[in-house]
Amino acid sequence: MRFEDFGLNEKLLRSVKELGFEKPTYIQERTIPVVMERKDLFATAQTGTGKTAAFGLPLLSRLKSHFSKHPRALILAPTKELVLQISEDLKTYGKYLDLRVSMIVGGKDFASQKRELKRGVDIVVATPSKILEHIQSGFHMSEIEFFVLDEADRMLDMGFVKDIRKIDEHLHKKHQTLLFSATITDKVRKLSKLLLRKPVFIETAKKNTTVENVRQIAYKVDTAQKAEACAYLIGRGNYDQTLVFTKTKKSADELVEELKAFGLKAESIHGDIQRSTRLRRIKEFKAKKFNVLVATDIASRGLDIAELACVINYELPASLSDYIHRVGRTGRAGRDGVAISLLDIYERFDIRQIEKIIEQKIPQEILEGFEPDPNLKREDREELKLKSEYKNQYQKRKPKKKPAKTKKRKTTKRG
Repeated sequence: MRFEDFGLNEKLLRSVKELGFEKPTYIQERTIPVVMERKDLFATAQTGTGKTAAFGLPLLSRLKSHFSKHPRALILAPTKELVLQISEDLKTYGKYLDLRVSMIVGGKDFASQKRELKRGVDIVVATPSKILEHIQSGFHMSEIEFFVLDEADRMLDMGFVKDIRKIDEHLHKKHQTLLFSATITDKVRKLSKLLLRKPVFIETAKKNTTVENVRQIAYKVDTAQKAEACAYLIGRGNYDQTLVFTKTKKSADELVEELKAFGLKAESIHGDIQRSTRLRRIKEFKAKKFNVLVATDIASRGLDIAELACVINYELPASLSDYIHRVGRTGRAGRDGVAISLLDIYERFDIRQIEKIIEQKIPQEILEGFEPDPNLKREDREELKLKSEYKNQYQKRKPKKKPAKTKKRKTTKRG
């Protein structure tokens, strides 16, 4: 199938051709006809599958160049970086269309955003909390025709469910809703039932799975050796670009310093770093001005690096959806990739839970020169065992508190 077969706007097809899109990806082939037919959609789609074009191209085609003072499409995404990425993609796809795209995120002056919206915009791309602020201040969304939720699972993990439901209440009753999620959780199912009307369900991959062309491997490494092991693996693989994930901002900054000490050019991005600095570092990383980018999950959304060969989980994430999104940063657009996890004694148990949900075994190996200390392993296990036993004994001995009896106060009537 070709893009010409979908009945897309001719001006849109012109930009598609210039971008070198030869044929639609699987998610695009399945999604574009559904959007063109004005049906609601629930799709499982991983990063790197061409998801933005899957909803962006038919959305732009149907909006065409008919300008309206009020927005006709609202796209929600969990983070600033992803909002920026979607906005840039839509502007690129629709460069021959007379359509205005506005980005509403935190960190920008509220008054200037309000003026921009007041001047007139066709498409709003925003984080849930920020667009809700504008709606509550009087901005009208009653002419919305398209409501898109990208990375719905991540937005729910971040606690945006109430914001999303409030936003939906302010939209036109007959709008079309498109929901995309990398994982299918109970929260996502519940939200889909509330927002979607007789949706078409498109499953582009098995439930809660990672990209097939990404080789996943884990190495058992003591915590104290993780930084050196990380540097060694990057050097051994001779990777031009490596994206390394940490769980916290502090560990991201500390790891950058350690990697620099091992001779690697590394920078970090996380929530405490100014947005302008994060965007500059991402741009420099894409341009290969340095070869290692250390990121927390919150700052990594929207990262689209076409030829990224390797992702390293320096620390395992707290949630399954974050693991899948991390792995999905490599192996994009059909390319091969590798995802490496460094496991300390505690994480070796955590990764088993990930394996159960993705229904895939991740090989655990010993990295030569970084063998875990067997004595440390035994001590840690004994310590955990003693803590567990003490906790159980304490709970058995601890008497249950009985509710204190309250004495009734005598009252005397005054004549």
